[in-house]
Amino acid sequence: MKIELTPDIRLARRRDWRAVGEITAEAFRDDPVNRYLLGTAEGVRAAMMTLARHVYVPVGESFLIEGKGATMWVPPGAAPKFGLWAQLGFAMGQLRHGSKGAMKRALHATGLMEKHHPDTPHMYLFSIGTTASARGKGVGKALLKPVLEACDRAGMPAYLENSNPANHGFYSAHGFEKITEFPVGPEGPPMAPMWREARAPS
Repeated sequence: MKIELTPDIRLARRRDWRAVGEITAEAFRDDPVNRYLLGTAEGVRAAMMTLARHVYVPVGESFLIEGKGATMWVPPGAAPKFGLWAQLGFAMGQLRHGSKGAMKRALHATGLMEKHHPDTPHMYLFSIGTTASARGKGVGKALLKPVLEACDRAGMPAYLENSNPANHGFYSAHGFEKITEFPVGPEGPPMAPMWREARAPS
């Protein structure tokens, strides 16, 4: 599936994991689900840095607008693995920076996400985030547009898990529809899987 990027967006390489992780961590520091699972902003940052470095940037397709925004996608057929280094990095990060029980809550939530993840081939948006200074300036829209246009040309659906109800309108405006909702833990906030069917190219 060919993704046609605009000049201000570039494909993130392995060496860009830190930039992708930092932007994502800033965007998700107050995210309801991530704060429930990990407890602290530092715990969220540690998790996102590990996931960017060891899971999503190496295996998926991540995109950057320098200093403003980043996405982490997984194309159909790719299989991000939570391998030994990722497990160690995640565990150490949460022991140092997360709250008590963070690992247990995160593992439980991961199992729920896997249970609800569709089997139909699709582009999976693990994360999209912008820096505080870039919010409200169309950066998120700019990052989504080339990938969703490529999905439309290829007839490929897209999927994400919305961890913040405040973002529902943004995703809906780009064609995603909520398919279910589940709490990520006892008395935890909701996670809302969303699905987007490919549209006929205009």
